[in-house]
Amino acid sequence: MQGRKSYTEKLFLSFRLSDRVPKYNLYGRLHETLDLSFLYRYTKELYGSTGNPSIDPVVFFKLLITGYLENITSDRKLLEHCSMRMDVLYFLGYDLDEELPWHSTVSRTRQLYPESLFEKLFSKVFALCVESGMVSGHTHG
Repeated sequence: MQGRKSYTEKLFLSFRLSDRVPKYNLYGRLHETLDLSFLYRYTKELYGSTGNPSIDPVVFFKLLITGYLENITSDRKLLEHCSMRMDVLYFLGYDLDEELPWHSTVSRTRQLYPESLFEKLFSKVFALCVESGMVSGHTHG
């Protein structure tokens, strides 16, 4: 008898991304080992005390890491990519039903950082990835 798969969307009552991301997955391992809380201290002076909340600096740099690892240079494409990947959502600290930041907000956040600070912080974050053994310090060409 020929099988026929039918799809009906369900409302999940109990669903945890951490249960769906395999232990060996790169983004799951990065989520578990990479502590980027130092970014709050380095970026505090760049943000005002009024207005709408910004993108969390840790989320911002995790988005940049994802773009680097996935070789995605467009903020629009990066956020589209992230929204489709459960492992990346878990790494970013977002749930399935949470909206990611707008691509234009990511672009504006990048412009908020002075170039020297941006490069220093990205290098430090990337070095932590290399030190943790999750990412190689070289590219393949």
